[in-house]
Amino acid sequence: MTNKLTELFKNKPKNLLNIFFTAGYPQLEDTHTLLDALENSKVDLIEIGIPFSDPLADGPTIQDSSKIALENGMSIEKLFLQLENHTPKTPLLLMGYLNPVMQYGFEAFCKKCKEVGVDGIIIPDLPMHIYQAEFKEVFEKYNISNIFLVTPHTSERRIREIDTNSTGFIYAVSSASTTGSKTEFSAATDYLGKLREMNLHTPILTGFNIKNKQNFQDACSYVHGAIIGSEFIRQITDVEDISKAAKKYIQSIKS
Repeated sequence: MTNKLTELFKNKPKNLLNIFFTAGYPQLEDTHTLLDALENSKVDLIEIGIPFSDPLADGPTIQDSSKIALENGMSIEKLFLQLENHTPKTPLLLMGYLNPVMQYGFEAFCKKCKEVGVDGIIIPDLPMHIYQAEFKEVFEKYNISNIFLVTPHTSERRIREIDTNSTGFIYAVSSASTTGSKTEFSAATDYLGKLREMNLHTPILTGFNIKNKQNFQDACSYVHGAIIGSEFIRQITDVEDISKAAKKYIQSIKS
């Protein structure tokens, strides 16, 4: 499988910065503004969250952004309309839960992702056996990478199964808590060290509790890169200019 995501890992195998934001937050039409700001800031990947009323893996910050985005009128249909008018230069990921994707229609969802330039999908509550039996061929048909999550409680056997079935990267959750918790990133270093020692074939990005340049650098010393979500949402909340705030924050990470 070759798409912008897999090409990225071939050309830049380390120090990758993935920024997450919630579609439709702070305002419904801010998707374009944030995409442009992040691409101009030269982030390596952009992950857009599809707001959902019951986001199991998300902490209060992202939950609140999802709630506001839904109130603003964001939906999968609306997000696809927004992305139709944007030609992505950076590998683009969508993160969403299985229920709304199934309501949209799984193959229709993947087909539309392909049409608007999405390279990978993260569905935290998609079971491996269902992926293998029902959806793997659909992902492959539309050249979409499926990204699985692992946690400190994931068994080595399960991690190796995920490694075998991954076509993009493995999302290593740095703690068993929800995103944006107050757990210090340093608590994840033993876990990330163990993942590194497993010599997996698939690149690894770690997320949850990456807040600043030091966290980012620490993460990249263990795995291929880091994902920043909750902290980025905080940085664009209650500001006059979200584009300026986004660029300033990315500069603080990359400088």
